[in-house]
Parts: sequence; structure tokens; C-alpha cells
Amino acid sequence: MGTINAVPSAEFDLRLARYFTVVAEQQHFGRAAELLHITQPSLSRQIRTLEQRVGARLLDRDRQGTRLTPAGAAFLPHARQLLAVAATAAADARAAALPSRVTVGYTRGLIITPAVRHLRHHHPEAEVQTLHLELPEVRTALFGHRVDAVVTRLPFATDGLCVTVLHREPRVLLVAGDHRLTGRESVTLDDIATEPMPRLPDAEWDSFWRVDPRPDGTPAPDGPLAGHLEDLLELIASGQAVAIVPAGLRADSTRPDLTTIPLHGVEPSQVVLATRVGDTAPWWPRSTDPSKPNWSRRATSVLSRRFVDSLSVWGMGDGRGPKLASLELTQAERDTLPGRVRRGKTTQALATRARPS
Repeated sequence: MGTINAVPSAEFDLRLARYFTVVAEQQHFGRAAELLHITQPSLSRQIRTLEQRVGARLLDRDRQGTRLTPAGAAFLPHARQLLAVAATAAADARAAALPSRVTVGYTRGLIITPAVRHLRHHHPEAEVQTLHLELPEVRTALFGHRVDAVVTRLPFATDGLCVTVLHREPRVLLVAGDHRLTGRESVTLDDIATEPMPRLPDAEWDSFWRVDPRPDGTPAPDGPLAGHLEDLLELIASGQAVAIVPAGLRADSTRPDLTTIPLHGVEPSQVVLATRVGDTAPWWPRSTDPSKPNWSRRATSVLSRRFVDSLSVWGMGDGRGPKLASLELTQAERDTLPGRVRRGKTTQALATRARPS
């Protein structure tokens, strides 16, 4: 039972393996289809095709969602490995053909334009591209070599990644324009102790953004499940719930029926730059000097701080966020850069040097 007539394995399609891994990670065909930008019926057909080619049922579907069968659980790590090998092969080929290309990913509500322009200005020999990602895509995009770096918000699993905190972003309360708290200068968790809050599909996000449990150990009041931002905004606008969101999201600027209120007594969120552990700058020529084997790695470190500094510009633009200290690079850091870059004014802005506004 669970065996399906198979076709020759030579017809195996990497795209099918990717579809399967996304469904397995999301445990939901609808969410997976949105992430993959295909229709749900089409995704279902593709998974059936994969099962026929593998010769076994990989996924079970019911009203509670989607779960792996024993065959699917056995197949998943191999599918991931297959995709990783294929991505590495493609990345190596691209690197050989275009050694000066770098792709920077970013997630919703984070503006990277100043940093990207900064990189393009100081590295005209590099092809700097950008790619918008949904939060669940951050890790797969990095390890799949779709991007070389991602600007996003914690929390997410960081194993295998190098994560630099760019700055800390206040969390605010998002409510309907006619909510009882609208007009308040600020609120605390006590003010929303009984307010339902939309549940989020990822356990880490759910705990962090709903502050669940609360500092006194009580659970956050449950609201409806919101699988997407648009669903969450609609729930709040209709008065069914309130939500804690990053100040940089600025949801109230896109929907006039929503408003934000400063939330005191909670830790801010962290905006980070994530890269793969061990990566060197893909846009920077590798050193041919055997006496400087780590030159590229040191250059990457300095250039990442240049990127951090650029990001701090937009983050502090409204005057409400924390001020980041800017320090000139040390002479040792400048010595790792070519003369053309070294002569420019380069600063670093590290979150560990943040000071109150």
C-alpha cells in the first residue's frame, strides 16, 4: 500500500523536487503554491507526477493540513541534497562566467536601496542585483544560492548562516482606526491583555510577535490564524484583533483604516544581514597573492560594514529609531582594500554601538 507505478527515473525533474520540499516545509498546499507562484491545482498535479516517478506516495492530505508519509520522510533529505547540489553547480558555473555578480535579498518593509546604490557606486565592476523574498524563503534562498545576502528580521533559524545585527527596530501595536486605544500616545502589554492577536503559522514568529507567553507567564489571547500579511491587516481593520508589528512595516501608511501606537515594555525586533557561513565576497576578485590567503575574506568583512552603514541611513531617516554610531574604519581595515576604495570615506555602523536617540 502507498506504492505508485513509477516511470523511468531518467525523467526525474528538479523542479518537482523543489515543489515537494516547499510543500513539506509549509505542510500546506495553499501556502506552498503562493510561495512557488503557481496555482494550487497545478501544484497538486506536479506532486502527483513526482509520486508516480518516485513510485510511492510522499504526502498525505486531510482537513488538518498536509503531512509526510514514511516514504516522503525518507525522500525529503535526498530531495534537499539534490537541490543543494544542483544549486551549487549552477552557482559555480555562474561564478565562473560572471565572477562579479552579487544578489541581495530583502523582506517586506525593509528598504535596501541606499545600500545597493552605495555598493554599485563603489564597485562599478560588480553587477549588484536585488530580489524580494517572503520570510519563509530566507534560508532556502540563501542555501539555494538565489541570493548572496539577505536583509531581514529575526527570528528565524540561523544555523549555517553568518548573521550581523544592523539595527534594532521598535515594535508597535497595529489597531483599527476606530479601536478603543486609537489616539493613545503609547500602550503596554497590560493594555492589550485581553485583546485577541492573530496566530502566525511559524512557531518562532508566533511566539515573538505575539509575545507569547507574556512576561507573567500567561498565554497571549488567541485570534484567527493569519497565513499572510494581507489576511492579518484585514483581521485588524475589521476589529477582530490587534497585532504587534515592526515599526518599519508602516502598514498604517498603506491602509488609512489602520493606525499604529508605540508599544512600551517589549524588546525591539532586530534587522539583520544574513549570509552563508564561509562565503567570501562573490563580487570581489580573489587574491592571487599566496602571502595573503585570507585577503578576500577580510575584504568581505569590511565591505559588509559598508553595506551596514548604508542601511543605517534609511533606518534612521524618520528620526524615531535608535541612532547608530558611525566610526571611521581603522587603518588595518583600510589596508585590506584596494587604493581606489581605500581613498573613499568609509564608515561602519554596528548595532552593538547603538545609543538611545
